[in-house]
Amino acid sequence: MFYEETDRIVSSIDGYSFSYIFADDGSRDQTLNILMELASEHKEVKYLSFSRNFGKEAAMYAGLKYSTADYVVVMDADLQHPPSMIPDMLKRIEEGHDCCAARRTDRKGESPVKSAFSRSFYKLSNKLTDVTLVQGVVDYRIMSRQMVNSIIELSEHQRFSKGIFAWVGFDTVWIPYHNVERPIGKSKWSFWGLFKYAIDGITAFSIAPLRMVTGFGFFISTFAFIYIIITLIQTMISGVDVPGYVTTLSAVLFLGGVIEFSIGIIGEYIGHIYVEAKNRPIFILKETNIPLTVTKSGRDIHNQED
Repeated sequence: MFYEETDRIVSSIDGYSFSYIFADDGSRDQTLNILMELASEHKEVKYLSFSRNFGKEAAMYAGLKYSTADYVVVMDADLQHPPSMIPDMLKRIEEGHDCCAARRTDRKGESPVKSAFSRSFYKLSNKLTDVTLVQGVVDYRIMSRQMVNSIIELSEHQRFSKGIFAWVGFDTVWIPYHNVERPIGKSKWSFWGLFKYAIDGITAFSIAPLRMVTGFGFFISTFAFIYIIITLIQTMISGVDVPGYVTTLSAVLFLGGVIEFSIGIIGEYIGHIYVEAKNRPIFILKETNIPLTVTKSGRDIHNQED
């Protein structure tokens, strides 16, 4: 469905030739067979099939890495990113912009809780990180070769592409659109999955949470020091009071909660360091129809002759 609808749109655009790179992220249905059949019928169709599911971030990185075109469009294959926007995106690129990206003006079809969480994430991310995310921004965009090459150079394992797109800079213009529900299937994203994705997005571009831990520690230490001074003065004036269980229990629970929260934040950053230090590949290819060349390091690179 995606290929037929997209080909109908791009085939009517003069002055450009289009090719497709489908990233099969370890699917367990007939996706790969359909892609292979599609590729046998249409020479412009290429596919990358992973050995297992590595996530959408790895799939996008793979598509960008194996692209060779002057301009690259990143879009979902569930038709929630309308192919009809491609001609308008090209026009904006022709005006001299490096990137034309889509942003949703509404979240039709999503639950109120998920929509509220998404809006809160953008606000919190913009306050804590050095990159600015436009409200409603999606991965759907067209980029120049120069911008794509810059993104590929950022080969970190735990990726947050929305942040990476903003971090590399370049002149980006935005096109608003109304949210489109997918014609078939449903999203595999759970609320917990989105929450973890949001945490990765914030910790990937900011050390503000670590500074918050420092601030918490300073505040609690200051409060504790003042409380000790007050207690000593009261003891010298009035003598020793009977200890209060409620006060002690409240203090212990509060401090224990702050400590656990702080350890959790630090643990997120240590986890990032641990994953990146292993330097494992972002994805592993199982099958593809793109010509590959094996480097001395054993890693595959695509043939630039296309």
